[in-house]
Amino acid sequence: MLWLKIKKELVEQNVSMYRLAKNTGISASTLQNYKNGTEPSFKNMCKIADALGVSLDYFRETEG
Repeated sequence: MLWLKIKKELVEQNVSMYRLAKNTGISASTLQNYKNGTEPSFKNMCKIADALGVSLDYFRETEG
């Protein structure tokens, strides 16, 4: 699930969901929707990737 990769980066970078919301301009409630399984728009995925300093391809890679 996409949120697991976002969460992994948040933990590794010691960034809160609140800080991600502030850095991206995406509301905390929208981030919560992503956590609950809603797929982010391409525009918001770009904002999240930029805020976390990773490429969009990082979120496309499959584990294992």
